[in-house]
Amino acid sequence: MESPVGGSRSTSVVVVTLDTGEVYIVVTLSTGNDTQVIYVDPMTGLLHYRGKFGFDIFRSENEALDYVTCGSPWQCKSKIHASAILGYAALGSYGLLLVATKLAASIPYLPGGGCVFTVAESEWIKIPLQNPQPQGKEEVKNVQELTELDIDGKHYFCETRDITRPFPSRMTLLSPDDEFVWNGWLSMPFKNIGLMQYCVFLLQGFAESRSFGSRGQVEGIVALTARRSRLHPGTRYLARGLNSCFSTGNEVECEQLVWVPKRAGQSVPFNTYIWRRGTIPIWWGAELKITAAEAEIYVSDREPYKGSSQYYERLSKRYDARNLDVGVGENQKKKVFVPIVCVNLLRNGEGKSECILVHHFEESLNHIKSTRKLPYSRIHLINYDWHARIKLQGEQQTIEELWKLLKAPTLAIGISEGDYLPSRQRLKDCRGEILYNDDFEGAFCLRSHQNGVLRFNCADSLDRTNAASYFGALQVFVEQCRRLGISLDSDLAYDYQSINNYGGYTAPLPPGWEKRSDAVTGKTYYIDHNTRTTTWNHPCPDKPWKRFDMTFDEFKRSTILSPVSQLAELFVLAGDIHATLYTGSKAMHSQILSIFNEETGKFKQFSAAQNMKITLQRRYKNALVDSSRQKQLEMFLGIRLFKHLPSVPVQPLHVLSRPSGFFLKPVSNMFPTSNGGASLLSFKKKDLIWVCPQAADVVELFIYLGEPCHVCQLLLTVSHGADDSTYPATVDVRTGRNLDGLKLVVEGAFIPQCGNGTNLLIPLSGPISAEDMAITGAGARLHDQFTSPLSLLYDFEELEGELDFLTRVVALTFYPAASGSPTLGEVEILGVSLPWNGVFANEGHGAKLTELAKKFHKETNPFLSGSKTDPFSDSSLSDEALSTSAKKGSANDWVDLLTGAGGDVFSESVSQPVTENAAYKGGDLLDFLDQAVVDYHDPEADHKSSTSQDGRPQESGSQKYINCLKSLLGPHMERKLDFLEAMKLEIERLQLNLSAAERDRALLSIGTDPATVNPNFLLDESYMGRLCRVASTLALLGQAELEDKINGAIGLGKIEDNFIDFWNVNRIGESCSGGMCEVRAETKATLSSSSMVSSTEGSKSVFLCSQCQKKACRACCAGRGALILPNYTREATNYNGLSSHGSQVDLSTNRSVRLESVICKQCCYEMILDALVLDYVRVLISSRRRARADSAVFKALNEVTGSSFLDDLPDRGQSFSNQQIVKVLKQLLSGEESLAEFPFASFLHSVETASDSAPLLSLLTPLDSGSRHSYWKAPPNITSAEFVIVLGTLSDVSGVILLVSPCGYSEADAPMVQIWVSNKIDREERSCVGKWDVQSLMSTSPELYGPEKSVREDKLPRHIKFTFKNSVRCRIVWITLRLQRPGSSSVNFDKGFNFLSLDENPFAQETRRASFGGAIGSDPCLHAKRIVIAGSPVRKEMGFTPSESTDQRNYMNWLDRAPQLNRFKVPIEVERLMDNDLVLEQYLPPSSPLLAGFRLDAFSAIKPRITHSPSSDVDIWDTSITFLEDRYISPAILYIQVSALQEGIGSNMVTIAEYRLLETKPGTALYFDFPRQIQTRRISFKVLGDVAAFTDEPTEQDDSGFRSPAVAAGLSLSNRIKLYYYADPSELGKWASLSAI
Repeated sequence: MESPVGGSRSTSVVVVTLDTGEVYIVVTLSTGNDTQVIYVDPMTGLLHYRGKFGFDIFRSENEALDYVTCGSPWQCKSKIHASAILGYAALGSYGLLLVATKLAASIPYLPGGGCVFTVAESEWIKIPLQNPQPQGKEEVKNVQELTELDIDGKHYFCETRDITRPFPSRMTLLSPDDEFVWNGWLSMPFKNIGLMQYCVFLLQGFAESRSFGSRGQVEGIVALTARRSRLHPGTRYLARGLNSCFSTGNEVECEQLVWVPKRAGQSVPFNTYIWRRGTIPIWWGAELKITAAEAEIYVSDREPYKGSSQYYERLSKRYDARNLDVGVGENQKKKVFVPIVCVNLLRNGEGKSECILVHHFEESLNHIKSTRKLPYSRIHLINYDWHARIKLQGEQQTIEELWKLLKAPTLAIGISEGDYLPSRQRLKDCRGEILYNDDFEGAFCLRSHQNGVLRFNCADSLDRTNAASYFGALQVFVEQCRRLGISLDSDLAYDYQSINNYGGYTAPLPPGWEKRSDAVTGKTYYIDHNTRTTTWNHPCPDKPWKRFDMTFDEFKRSTILSPVSQLAELFVLAGDIHATLYTGSKAMHSQILSIFNEETGKFKQFSAAQNMKITLQRRYKNALVDSSRQKQLEMFLGIRLFKHLPSVPVQPLHVLSRPSGFFLKPVSNMFPTSNGGASLLSFKKKDLIWVCPQAADVVELFIYLGEPCHVCQLLLTVSHGADDSTYPATVDVRTGRNLDGLKLVVEGAFIPQCGNGTNLLIPLSGPISAEDMAITGAGARLHDQFTSPLSLLYDFEELEGELDFLTRVVALTFYPAASGSPTLGEVEILGVSLPWNGVFANEGHGAKLTELAKKFHKETNPFLSGSKTDPFSDSSLSDEALSTSAKKGSANDWVDLLTGAGGDVFSESVSQPVTENAAYKGGDLLDFLDQAVVDYHDPEADHKSSTSQDGRPQESGSQKYINCLKSLLGPHMERKLDFLEAMKLEIERLQLNLSAAERDRALLSIGTDPATVNPNFLLDESYMGRLCRVASTLALLGQAELEDKINGAIGLGKIEDNFIDFWNVNRIGESCSGGMCEVRAETKATLSSSSMVSSTEGSKSVFLCSQCQKKACRACCAGRGALILPNYTREATNYNGLSSHGSQVDLSTNRSVRLESVICKQCCYEMILDALVLDYVRVLISSRRRARADSAVFKALNEVTGSSFLDDLPDRGQSFSNQQIVKVLKQLLSGEESLAEFPFASFLHSVETASDSAPLLSLLTPLDSGSRHSYWKAPPNITSAEFVIVLGTLSDVSGVILLVSPCGYSEADAPMVQIWVSNKIDREERSCVGKWDVQSLMSTSPELYGPEKSVREDKLPRHIKFTFKNSVRCRIVWITLRLQRPGSSSVNFDKGFNFLSLDENPFAQETRRASFGGAIGSDPCLHAKRIVIAGSPVRKEMGFTPSESTDQRNYMNWLDRAPQLNRFKVPIEVERLMDNDLVLEQYLPPSSPLLAGFRLDAFSAIKPRITHSPSSDVDIWDTSITFLEDRYISPAILYIQVSALQEGIGSNMVTIAEYRLLETKPGTALYFDFPRQIQTRRISFKVLGDVAAFTDEPTEQDDSGFRSPAVAAGLSLSNRIKLYYYADPSELGKWASLSAI
């Protein structure tokens, strides 16, 4: 393809797959000067890009490819060359990269530059990932279906210009209109790594151009573009009419652009015409019959016109040009209204199936007019039965009548006209709107704007629509040409000598022309400034729009038909594209578009047969293929992913253990090796078997992570020989910021024996306090066979681990299963890291993080509470991503994150539109519109009163919780809680920010068993199963509603809030307000002395129930979530929460709807009310997790940059520039690189720091981060500090640079500096490179003394260089700063800072001397501003291939030998499943052998991403700081408990063992050995843990209504467990293989 701007280079994409399976994306943009390399993580599929030259930025593509392949092309397994990246997604087991391999320049050169490319051929590159996360079969199938989506020929893009808006766009390329960007979700991974422009913005539809002219010369170019809206995607029978995004099915914006090509440097005149096409904007559909009969059309019987006004409002805002036209004409009046003219082509005859749509179309417009919500829009409907007209009048007369109807609206709406000016020097001479940006060099001058839009529709917005819109656009096309000076008049019809005979009409001049009068004769002449010529004749004498008044034959005779035919060809192609996208077949009735051709008759001969063929094709595809295509479209757009890909995370985790992660201590090996275990962290060694020394009792791994992160998962690759017992049996996990602060996270996690190469995943929650584990959770009941029932509704006993985003060291301790040489495989640490580079540069996600952190830093009480139960209705919680959390411990220290302690969270301000008294003045162009008086009234707002906090004394959260409990149980605690009371008590606990452990501690302090308030134990099992199913359905429908609300806001802005929140759960003490309320559903209220909720707010709002028509107060209304559930009334006695037939709520068709009506609690089914409460508790739990995560983020930010960093953000942005910083750093490093910058470098040990000091890590942050006046300093009593710095990668270090603190040095605090280097953490193995005395420098460098004076940013900061004699290759640098002691030797420095190495004097005495900073007399202390380490990184660490020795070969042969004993199945007599199939009992015959263990086939249940309805009206991922999901913050963990009947102990079962289950691929065989072999007649297995967090795939869920299980069927123990014993195969004979397992 050619460059879009006419250059010599085009965009190049090379996808390189190495022999190891690793994938690199090498991209060179046509507009760039370098090449970027993007790495695809082979485990999670995350894209990696650091933006570092020589690492992922290169001068050329060849240089980048050479880096990727290490200069060895034979390491490359495959290369795929492409021309553009269209999207990427990591979907569990696969990463899907969509690229365009062949492009067609459909519009080669737009006015102002830029080429529109149509994707001619594309390819989905399927990248296998080693992700062990359980993924359902249906998910894998859906991923495959996504790759079958038809892309080629139906999608287009422009690399350099925004084409999502009418030409020319006022916005830049990187700010597209989301309504027309189809790969927005697929482009997010590139946006997240800062390469947004590297994935093009893909539009769906049609774009093509044609050149036309006469006498062999090109006079003009016409381009037809059709942009399909993505707001109602879908196929013919699944996407019709309106949806809850206020958009219609098959909605297309069409644009006809005509321009005159000019030479370079000349201005280019152009004009555009825009119209819309789409199905009727009401709620309707068509039900396809099995027979060949027509589909039955139906209109929704519930609010069929809901959203129609918003649809027209979106059109009005997009095509409103009332205030844009400047200097268009002297006698043209200012436009008052925005006309929207709907041309309805449906059959309107009596008995026609489409009559019902015509009737409702008219009624919908009457409804909109009655609401007066669109005061400045005029919607006019033209009913024109296209098929009936053709049948009665013929094609030609039908076209003539259409022209007559379209004349008035077309003239009123007009077209847009302007010029592209290649230079911006003459902008002051332009009359009109001027547009320019960085996407093009010149500027656009728009003299007039189209105001309003014509909209065509038939039933499907296909065949009739395409034909009628063509004949309307044809009239406009002729006028566009006339205004550009291109005459399409045929010489046969007009005499050009009588050009002025138009009833006194004077035509406007084309661009670049001027009218003047001759000074002598007074005769008028015309100047063409474009060509610098003059003429006596008017260049465009034609009367405008003259062909509207012609008959068909007159039009044909008077017009040059070649351009007309070319335009018709474009419409035929566009019609086929639209029809194929919507129905799967080409357009019908297209022969009428060729009516101006001489060979029209030939088309009619076969058109009927062709139409019949297309009809049959459509019927087949609509019946059999539409559902699959609908799913493809939704996945491509990233909507309904919770349904199609429920377990796929929004953002994959980082693998932080890969290089530049490394082992701090070498890992021992049986054989000589030089890499010390580095292969265990490299994906390139996936099949590695690392053999540890024989008789190793324990194997310890100390992993230093490549970046600081919060560790979420440990991934182990099981590696062994033929004997699977050589892999370790258990593992301990410790994490910490450094070696000094390691904390135990997992202890004794059992590793089952399994096949070689199996990936096992251990979820990590963070360190949990031992006290909390003793109080609550599974840790409090380990090995207890009398455990209480499982929490099936939610995890009542959740243990909260510490979240730390600065974790840098992970220590693993493996314990071998047996004597011998243990084996290891690859080890990977997965987590979430913060965007530190963005934080320091104040860009992207980093800028967002610092903005939220700054707000969090200033606010003391960010969350206000009220009486309403929706703490998320305001933006405080959702928009700030619950940015505040509290410290663990006493509840007195907690800031109330969920509700706070005062204010009105629930004040819902209804946006008031601006009211203007605009009167319609009339006008000949708008006479066709309905005359209406502009009389607009503001909508009634629901004013709510807030309750303020009184002056009661502050109580602790625990005490408030106890008071709530006493208010429910009575003063003597004599009552028992029912389910609803227990749930409300949990709501109070969560809004008081009490953890489960704090709650249990409070309950135990008053002698109350926590189990008595556990809602999980207060429901019958059958009811609980149905309740869980309803709550899950509610969560999915709520998520669908949020997606549609977010998409519906596109082009409209924020949508008004509803009066009733999603849950509307009454808190303890809140009841019916009485008064006008007729429902009185909530009359019983228990008063709380500490957590009272005032109900005065509810008394001022009265609602009308849509079912019983009774008045209800807010407390007596069901939450809004009840309305999105189908069959929500009490009449639905067989409700199961699943059926959606006949409802507007339908996940499968993208037709969910937000209802503004209200239902009272008496009319709402009781189970739905319980489901709302359950969902609300789940939401509060999730919100608490997010608050904890965000609090950990702000804590990490503060401990890296300090609070002064946030305060100085504005100053930093103004005073520093990237160019200045780069220049200063380059001078400071003398051309070398900075090797010790955070986050890639860090400290291995903690260093004591003064309380008023900048954080320790600030010593390693970039130069432009932090305040100029902040610096690190040690406590005054510390005279020596050792900094152990781990570099970002193995490097050749040439020296260390110490930036002097702003206070400067004095004689007392100038330190001695000593430096060592090493590759290991052992002190004995480090090498000293020198010792320097800073005090000796004071006499020769006085600028280092005293406080810093003001300096320019481009000047080098005060610093001291410690240069090594020779560069040293190392990974760890030790730097010791020590205050001077009396008697110590010193060396004088010369001015060139050529320091010499000195010996340390161990006998020097300590001194306490004068002033810090040379200003105030005080104890001296150590201090510094920055530590910079200079050198060059080792670009590629060479892999190690050990030489094969005889011993090694022999040992590998030993690994391949089979073990002496094999596992054999133990037969059982009978087995019994109990407790939702979570308990399995097996009875064995008396002659059974000793049981050695059991085999468990891994569960198939998945952890869904969505477990509750959204917590706010804002997408959580738009406000999230970390992209840390709930299942990573508090991972669900399962255990399996084994008990056996022991003889001599009665009938009691004795617990044998309890195993923590690791996650792996479903069906993987896992072998668990018992601690000792046992003999028993009965053995039981029981699943424990957070089973509520698991679910089945939607397609595998049981729809059996009342018998719905409470837990996922994928957790069933049925046919999953087999007992085994060990035996020698030779002793069992030839039948041994039959019983082996």
